[in-house]
Amino acid sequence: MTELSQPNPALDPDPPAERAQDTAPASEAPHVGPWARIGREIASGLQTLVSAAVYATLIVTFGFQVARVDGLSMAPTLEDHDRLIVNKLVYELGDPRPGDIVMLYYPVNPEKMFVKRVIAKEGDSVRIVDGRVYVNDRPLRDDYVPSEFRSHDDWGPQIIQQGYYFVMGDHRNNSSDSRHWGPVPKKYIVGKVKVRWWPIQDARIF
Repeated sequence: MTELSQPNPALDPDPPAERAQDTAPASEAPHVGPWARIGREIASGLQTLVSAAVYATLIVTFGFQVARVDGLSMAPTLEDHDRLIVNKLVYELGDPRPGDIVMLYYPVNPEKMFVKRVIAKEGDSVRIVDGRVYVNDRPLRDDYVPSEFRSHDDWGPQIIQQGYYFVMGDHRNNSSDSRHWGPVPKKYIVGKVKVRWWPIQDARIF
């Protein structure tokens, strides 16, 4: 512990006047001008912005992606021009599960991206009878599809091959999906839709 004490003139060989010369008066401390302070603040602000840009780039590149919905194939769950945040890491650590809403490359033209819902995974049997979906001979619980959005088509039965997933849009009678271009390989599934952040009043976590 550092202690402070008063000097004893009888023991101190140097008179107070001489010792005072070793210490600069407080009034002589370096003065920082206003322009220097402004420069430091600007430099600090730029550093913060650069750091934020780097972090944002890393997040978008390796972890998350911002996307916009174009079209109504996922209505009413997702509407045209909804803004989404997609988790790109989740399927690096695990596999898509039925019910997940995913962003994927369009198998017919991988330059395009679609948003669909996973209906069945590899090894599952899928058939559709008059628009009613059956997975492993059990009716799919799809109460998120309004009656006016249901289709009346037939498809299958088909067993989904290894490494593939059967996907559909929630707007069954207005969706191009696995009924038309077949199951999707896992490598084409970019990530899982986690958040709708726009419109603000309809923000939702999935």
